[in-house]
Amino acid sequence: MNLSLLVDLYELTMACAYFTYKRKTRASFDLFTRELPPNRSYLVFCGLDDILSYIKNLKFTKEDLDYLRKQKLFPDDFLKYLSNFKFQGDIWAMPEGTIFFAKEPVIRVTASIIEAQIMESFLLNTVNLQSMIASKASRIVEAARGREVFDFSLRRTHGQDAGIKVARAAYIAGFSGTSCVLAGKLYNIPVIGTMAHSFVMSFRQEMDSFLAYAETFPTRTTLLVDTYVTRKGIENALAVGQYLKEKGFRLKGIRLDSGDLVNLSKLARSLLDKAGLNYVKIFASGNLDEFKIDALLRRGAKIDNFGVGTHMGVSIDAPALDVIYKISEVTDERGRFLPTMKLSQGKVTYPGRKQVFRLQDRKGRYLKDILGLEKEKIRGRPLLIKVVQNGRLIYKSPSLDKIREDFLNDLSRFPKELRSVYSKYKYPVIISPGLKRLRQALAHQLRTRQ
Repeated sequence: MNLSLLVDLYELTMACAYFTYKRKTRASFDLFTRELPPNRSYLVFCGLDDILSYIKNLKFTKEDLDYLRKQKLFPDDFLKYLSNFKFQGDIWAMPEGTIFFAKEPVIRVTASIIEAQIMESFLLNTVNLQSMIASKASRIVEAARGREVFDFSLRRTHGQDAGIKVARAAYIAGFSGTSCVLAGKLYNIPVIGTMAHSFVMSFRQEMDSFLAYAETFPTRTTLLVDTYVTRKGIENALAVGQYLKEKGFRLKGIRLDSGDLVNLSKLARSLLDKAGLNYVKIFASGNLDEFKIDALLRRGAKIDNFGVGTHMGVSIDAPALDVIYKISEVTDERGRFLPTMKLSQGKVTYPGRKQVFRLQDRKGRYLKDILGLEKEKIRGRPLLIKVVQNGRLIYKSPSLDKIREDFLNDLSRFPKELRSVYSKYKYPVIISPGLKRLRQALAHQLRTRQ
């Protein structure tokens, strides 16, 4: 899809002024987050696949240009320039699923200043949503302690596109599947579904609804047992479980969606086991998140799987990341790249072309990150890799399952304290000596120059 007009207007007005005064100027921009949100000790980078697709398809169509012409803001020579617009710069990025921290660039764009500026809003929009959701989803997976977690968020996400992207980001972070069928089709994510209370209520008796569903889907029946009286619902599910067993099938699970999930799950587990249905899973849903799941399991809930919707799908406790896109170097009249930085109080940035280096011990466990200048000789694995060169995609995105596998392996290498729901642990991110010196010297220069 062509998304050339998915920009804030000031991207185009600045680009127009650049066209007049700085047409040959090149610049580098970094995309990063200033601070971690509350209750977050790490973030998960997502959205690169969409960014690469955006770069590949970025152009201004005749319809786009006709619309811009109607705004009566832009001269014809600038619109003519846009008619032949194509990204021709370089992009460095962390692979999707990479864990990152505050102040670490996850994307670096080096291009003509017009090209780099026009991309800003799309990059921020994409990384904000998908990284925010993946980070929340990862915390939920950790809280579930090895139990399967499924995405039920579609009906509460902020629009159609978000519903699909949430399913993908959550799967990368370790969710086992989604209720969103379109996401399943697009990304080959396992899809899951049980039944709604309306299905139960459409029959005269609860048992009739259970039998109808079991007859229709005998190999994958999960029964929602809390529409009326939960204990009776569990007992009806037991009867259906025995019925399926006699026919050579197995009841897959029961779902609890309300009430005291701890005691109800204990009751259900006891009754199921006594009835010889110890293989039946207990599924829980209902406004769950990492905090509630952690509390349920601490109290001994007998829950095997979780369905998580709203609280994950909108990252309810941290609904936005403080992602920013800031210029770090710009060419002078002779074409030399010169570092630059922002000095606003509380919003000072780091200048120059940078790299993030991740250090580990002999067992592969991560010790710290170093944010340094790209050409500094720093021990550690560089996290930013080149994905676009001279406008050409040179990076092939791995499969979603490979991204997920790499992320889960990566997360296991960090200290256990980092992954706790209530973690206060701060992973060390060190500023290199070279970057410190550059920042101090440049800050003095900029203040003098202004």
